[in-house]
Amino acid sequence: MIDNLINAMKGAVNDIREWPFRKIVQIFHHNDSDGLSSGSILSLAFEREGFEVRRFCLEKPYPEVLRKIFAQENQLIVFADFAGRIAPMISELNKGRNLVIILDHHAAKRSIDSKVHNLDPELYSLKGDRDITASTACYLFAKVMDSSNQDMAHIAGIGAVGDKFFVNGRLVNINREVITEAVTQGTMEVEEYKKGEKYILKSTEGHIPCDELGEYLDILGAVGYYQKGPEMGVSVCLHGVTPESDKMVESLRRIKTEKFSKETQRLKEKGLSKSSHIQWFNVKNRFSPMGVKMVGIFCEEIMGLDFIDPKRYVAGFQSIPNEIPGFGHIDLNQVKISMRVSHYMEKEIRAGRKMGLDVFLPEATGRVGGFSDACHSLTAATTVPTGDEEMLIHEMERVLSSREHEI
Repeated sequence: MIDNLINAMKGAVNDIREWPFRKIVQIFHHNDSDGLSSGSILSLAFEREGFEVRRFCLEKPYPEVLRKIFAQENQLIVFADFAGRIAPMISELNKGRNLVIILDHHAAKRSIDSKVHNLDPELYSLKGDRDITASTACYLFAKVMDSSNQDMAHIAGIGAVGDKFFVNGRLVNINREVITEAVTQGTMEVEEYKKGEKYILKSTEGHIPCDELGEYLDILGAVGYYQKGPEMGVSVCLHGVTPESDKMVESLRRIKTEKFSKETQRLKEKGLSKSSHIQWFNVKNRFSPMGVKMVGIFCEEIMGLDFIDPKRYVAGFQSIPNEIPGFGHIDLNQVKISMRVSHYMEKEIRAGRKMGLDVFLPEATGRVGGFSDACHSLTAATTVPTGDEEMLIHEMERVLSSREHEI
């Protein structure tokens, strides 16, 4: 488990040390609190190693973006908080021309290129939706690079809390160990309460609950994805909250509140579409200018409302703009589906009585020619060609119905 993962990280670090093109590192990371924390940890760790860091925030590692990335050669490329599942695809694109490091925590597949190091903890018997987040994996990697990077434990803790994978209200396993390190270093504290634990960042601005800071980062990275929010989010992770970041978050939060309120009212009036196992809606372009991460966050926010059936999976679709910050115009013509589950369904999935999202959504997505990467059992997202939304629902129902006997 963890020892094998650390050994694999040591092998990757050794390859970095021996890589003849050591001047620049390209870091691609996700735009939620875990992804922003991951990008922050890696950026500082590589800067300390003397690298020039070029950082790119992606909502997903779309194939069109990957093809552009791997048109390069002799580069050091790092992916954080995605790409674990698509290591074979990355291997095929890379063909040994670049040194690639993957630090993810979603369901994963092994690399078929020796120059592609897939350090996803899921390959080492750790659960990405329970034991370890991407930020924690990046923190472990940074410590393997140099033990002095242990001063970033609190950043990993922020990402771990932000991803919300708790057991009985508490972080567990490696995530909890990182919190313990931060507490020992004096940068965090833990408060017990009757439903679990509360994790507090001790900063120069005062004590900040990490769940609130995680939401703060999610606003910057997701609502503000097309408005330079991710850059501000990385700055907050590394340097703390500022009046400028507060002002940006306040403005973005107003946009989110307005968009979510209108969509909630629309669903109350019109209802969700329903099939045997799934209930779904499509916001199309109504969440613009927010990023497509927001459809998943919206699913979470409506989960407890009375028009949601707690015994069905929840799915939301959102159109993806044909633009990637830092890349310019790219013809994607895709729609994102994000899926979430109620507390009832979470218990059923964890008990093995219902199928996890990471089982049936990627399979169904593949059947309609879509793209799968970052999927957990309780939260998942993929993309499909625009217009194939109902076909995807149909294929998910086929997978669910055909495998019910396996549960």
